[in-house]
Amino acid sequence: MDIKRVSVIGLGKLGACMLAGIASKGVKVIGVDNDAARVKIVNQGHAPLFEPRLEQFFRRYKKKISASTDYYTAVLNSDISFIVVPTPSLANGEFSLSFVAKAAKELGKALAQKQSYHTVVLTSTVLPGTMDNCVKPLLERFSGKKCAKDFGLCYNPEFIALGTVIKNFLNPDFVLIGESDKNSGFLLEKFYRNICENKPAIARMDFINAELTKISVNSFVTTKITFANMLSFMAQKLPGGNVDVVTKALGYDSRIGSRYLKGGLGFGGPCFPRDNSALSAVAGKLGIEATIPKATDKFNRQVILSVFKLIAAKAKKSDSIGILGLSYKPLSNVIEESQPVFLAKKLLKSGYRVVLYDPLAMNNLKMVFGKKVSYAKSARQAVLNSDIAVIANSDPEFMRIKNSVFENNRRRLIVIDCWRVFFNRGLERKQGIEYVPLGVNSAAVK
Repeated sequence: MDIKRVSVIGLGKLGACMLAGIASKGVKVIGVDNDAARVKIVNQGHAPLFEPRLEQFFRRYKKKISASTDYYTAVLNSDISFIVVPTPSLANGEFSLSFVAKAAKELGKALAQKQSYHTVVLTSTVLPGTMDNCVKPLLERFSGKKCAKDFGLCYNPEFIALGTVIKNFLNPDFVLIGESDKNSGFLLEKFYRNICENKPAIARMDFINAELTKISVNSFVTTKITFANMLSFMAQKLPGGNVDVVTKALGYDSRIGSRYLKGGLGFGGPCFPRDNSALSAVAGKLGIEATIPKATDKFNRQVILSVFKLIAAKAKKSDSIGILGLSYKPLSNVIEESQPVFLAKKLLKSGYRVVLYDPLAMNNLKMVFGKKVSYAKSARQAVLNSDIAVIANSDPEFMRIKNSVFENNRRRLIVIDCWRVFFNRGLERKQGIEYVPLGVNSAAVK
């Protein structure tokens, strides 16, 4: 059986991108969301939110895309349904299943009215046991049908990064499939073989192992990031130390690899911190001391404190601290669990004047900080209005800033470069500028 029609339940950051990515391969796709305004925007041929390339995809493939607020309409007009709804973190590190449960109930009701076989796929990140103890029972109860006999069920979380969601979806490192039965897993594998532009490895397994794999992947990546950040602090204190020299060499080892092995400002965003906490929560329930994820989380929180102390040691109370790059990563407008945002809040609390600039996240920043800070209209303006300029992420716009922008500052300027964007570009030799690249000892700054 070939999948010719797809429905996507939830049109958030991932769901909307899946809608566009699937449509780009000639497959008809219908989105479902309880936000009528969002549904209307999709039916008008536009992206319901911002993500690089998303609007372009919606315009180009709008004939293959539609949206509705009705589950039955979506199920009736598709062969497979992907549930892509939020699973917010709880105080204990576990995930709330309220949205997943609601989607499962509504899909179950729709399945009860459908005569032909249908496959349900949960894409939202959940903890081990969710598929067997929540999703499957709800689908069976509200449909009156039997899983693996009357309908198929899979767990298929995506491994994507905001800013490159469409690229990641169409070119995944690997595809993870937890399956209720071999037929369901085979159907979903065949779907990805037709959709993916590369030829990814496909890991098929039962639900419990797929659920554990998902949170384990992100937790392992945070451990790697944190290891690089630890090396960054060590290199900065060693005469002539340079973290990039060290991590580049480490990356050559095939057992380690270079991805995510770069000293910087710590990890953040909507996935890494919460999946790391979730793994700790699961381990705790099993009576296992989650030493590694706990240590990773603890060190990650100390990164901002260390940068704050560096700023405080150099700043006067009357100084303006400019932060360039507030999103949790470049090419994104998301500031959830953003390290630079945490830094801005700590600076404000300590009485410093703060100037903020980000190429994409200004509206989100204004919702958080209001009138407590100043907002620059450009990276150049942020630098000119600052006594200390902190380059907090490596957005491409910052990489294009010319040294002359820093020289135009009439006051003595301190530049704290958290990602070494300007390292070895001559900024360190400019009169009136103190250049501080994190992870590089002053003896290595020429």
